Amino acid sequence: MSAAKKLEGAAVKIVEVGPRDGLQNEPDSVGLEVKLTLIDRLADCGLGVIEAGAFVSPKWVPQMADSAEVLAGIARRPGRRYPVLVPNLKGYERARAAGAEEIAVFAAASESFSQKNINCSIAESLERFRPVMEAAQGDGVAVRGYVSCVLGCPYEGAVESAKVAEVAAALHAMGCYEVSLGDTIGVGTPEAARRMLLRVAEALPMPALALHFHDTYGQALANIYACLEEGARVIDSSVGGLGGCPYAKGASGNVATEDVVYMLNGLGMDSGIDLDRLIETAWFICRALGRQPVSRVALAKAA
Repeated sequence: MSAAKKLEGAAVKIVEVGPRDGLQNEPDSVGLEVKLTLIDRLADCGLGVIEAGAFVSPKWVPQMADSAEVLAGIARRPGRRYPVLVPNLKGYERARAAGAEEIAVFAAASESFSQKNINCSIAESLERFRPVMEAAQGDGVAVRGYVSCVLGCPYEGAVESAKVAEVAAALHAMGCYEVSLGDTIGVGTPEAARRMLLRVAEALPMPALALHFHDTYGQALANIYACLEEGARVIDSSVGGLGGCPYAKGASGNVATEDVVYMLNGLGMDSGIDLDRLIETAWFICRALGRQPVSRVALAKAA
């Protein structure tokens, strides 16, 4: 049986990160009403998980300063989840006060990136999350984990998959129901992505792993396909290909959600997402930002 036939009919969960990971890396903030419309439109497209904001310092990430207002203003659809990113217990408390029902925490597989990004070592970052995890467990709040630099670091170069597995396993053991593996600077290639995924899957179950690939070198879809062949079924993506990595020169945004959905449709895989409405949504947010989408599918099917 061909690889494509093995994938046909399989369900895939897409985690939409555009309203957070995408917009937080845009040079200019967008207005609250645009954010609310974007999130509501994404929910109407069929996306079940939409990252809505981040309770981080507005000094460092001003684009996310209105996350409490976002949570208060979205029209929560039945069956939809709206997680937010938190860096520490203070951020968690702010998120809960704003009505957050699911959160995400983030670590890195690179010591240099951890120091540059959050000013602490990997071990220290994990310790910061312990009180967050304890509070979340007490409140019945689900927690997702992110690991950055899983296929390369802008400061260290290559990153050992064993280190990725170590950090991912630590997050999972602390209580993260799912761990997203981020090629933050988009340097991965299919075989490297496949090997990394399989190494991490030795440390925690494949259903608990997600793919978070940036498209700097145009390899994100190929990397995703290679990992789908190995059993990955959760993909992070960003409508219109929004975002980028501020710590990596030239790093483009996450793989575009509409490009991922187009590929999944071609493979006969089920994402539950209305591609036409998604393309319209990509054009909506990119016009609000004053530019075109980077998505090939959105450009080919210009709305």
